[in-house]
Amino acid sequence: MSKREELPEQVRHRMDKADQLIELGGNPYRNDFKPTATSSDVKTYYHWAPSGEVDKDGHPVMRAGRNVGRKPGKERFSLAGRIILFRSFGKAAFAKLRDRDGDLQVYVRKDRVGDEAFARFQLCDLGDILGVTGSCFLTKTGELTLMVDHVEILTKALRPLPEKFQGLKDIEKRYRQRYVDLIANPDVADLFRKRSQIIQAIRRYLDEQSFLEVETPMMHPLIGGAAAKPFTTHHNALDRPLFMRIAPELYLKRLLVGGLERVYEINRNFRNEGMSTQHNPEFTMLEFYMAYATFEDMMCLTEDMISKVAKEVCGTTVLPYQDAVIDFTPPWRRMTMKESIVEAWNKTWGPANNQEPITEEILDDAEKLANLVHANFAPKEGDNPLAGMEYGEQIGFLFEEIAEDGLIQPTFITGYPTAISPLARLNEENSEYTDRFEFFIYGRELGNAFSELNDPTDQRQRFERQMEKKAAGADETMDYDEDYITALEHGMPPAAGEGIGIDRLVMFLCNAASIRDVILFPLLKN
Repeated sequence: MSKREELPEQVRHRMDKADQLIELGGNPYRNDFKPTATSSDVKTYYHWAPSGEVDKDGHPVMRAGRNVGRKPGKERFSLAGRIILFRSFGKAAFAKLRDRDGDLQVYVRKDRVGDEAFARFQLCDLGDILGVTGSCFLTKTGELTLMVDHVEILTKALRPLPEKFQGLKDIEKRYRQRYVDLIANPDVADLFRKRSQIIQAIRRYLDEQSFLEVETPMMHPLIGGAAAKPFTTHHNALDRPLFMRIAPELYLKRLLVGGLERVYEINRNFRNEGMSTQHNPEFTMLEFYMAYATFEDMMCLTEDMISKVAKEVCGTTVLPYQDAVIDFTPPWRRMTMKESIVEAWNKTWGPANNQEPITEEILDDAEKLANLVHANFAPKEGDNPLAGMEYGEQIGFLFEEIAEDGLIQPTFITGYPTAISPLARLNEENSEYTDRFEFFIYGRELGNAFSELNDPTDQRQRFERQMEKKAAGADETMDYDEDYITALEHGMPPAAGEGIGIDRLVMFLCNAASIRDVILFPLLKN
């Protein structure tokens, strides 16, 4: 640590107080205080709640509810919390303590706690963690307050909270110093509590549907499960490269082969890709697989699960998100990819760019589709990234360019081309397409599901096509996984599977604009 004289003045001042605390027989970092209640416990005990009024400092006034079970009296409570407000009146002081459940005002008087304890108490600052014991009373403004008869500084904070405790506003600092963000902004702590509740609700739902939660490897010997760039690491003892997993899919489907007919995993995935308000290199995914189910079954399960989670955690299935109101109430809209392209082109993109309307018949014609894509989206100069695209890849490209952003309400998109679905089961009526869907909210993809491909010969051929693309220079392809083929040759039951981005789901249920707002410690630039 730097020399004391080189530290900021406020830090040096607080360090001096810590030294004084020791001289007075205190311990600035003690660990012998045991709280018996939280702020919420005390308020619940007396049936007290915010009245809607605020005092002169802008803090909520507590009022008795209609059915008051008890009046403040001799019941004693021990609480511990961080000081977020402090008003001294010489031989007495009011402080507001914040613990995991909320805030509670405490009143400390010299004649009640004693000279020595009060002398130590006077060395406290905003941000210090205090332990108090006492009984409750009501102030003149009706606020439930703990009358303290024992007080100790449990932790001396050497660095001050944000000025005047108005909240930490600097976005970059909020992400880098999330611990300060959580202290200074109660709504941030509430968001992450809600995130935990969302994940717990998802687990309960799947457990009730007889799914088994499992854990699969985070380090893979091959690139698999999705087409994306991996993070690479190295195992020294085995002297071999390993890849941080892109997705757990192939391992979870091996478990279907082994007879675990309904499995799910909630864990981290890693993709070495760009960063944005929707992307973080490590993110949390839910993946679940169900034997003897189709992608249509997964659509029903998905809308039922998410609507019930929203109702349980948020109290409603109709929630605000940025400038929209999202209705999670089932049933959700269902469209094919081509239907969404035609609708978006004819309603918005085409008129905005003076283009003639199109029909699905135009998209069905490979030559007309290619002309449409190249005429409207090929660069005028330099390399053409559209060159060499297969028919199905052009459909996928067009969907991303013009249709995806307009899917505001929860919408299932089906009819995915085989060319962009290397692990999905072929549609039996048209092998150019697969039995797959993705669902979108506010123009963002949240989930991807399909009837699983369990034909080892078909899967082998698709792996081979992936290897051809890699040889041609594609950098987002999967490796050839011979052991997975062997697993399929042992027989995988017909099944459906899905992956849902937990971070993005939390964003929508908590009205968070950026993925960094729902990840405690997002990766940031230096």
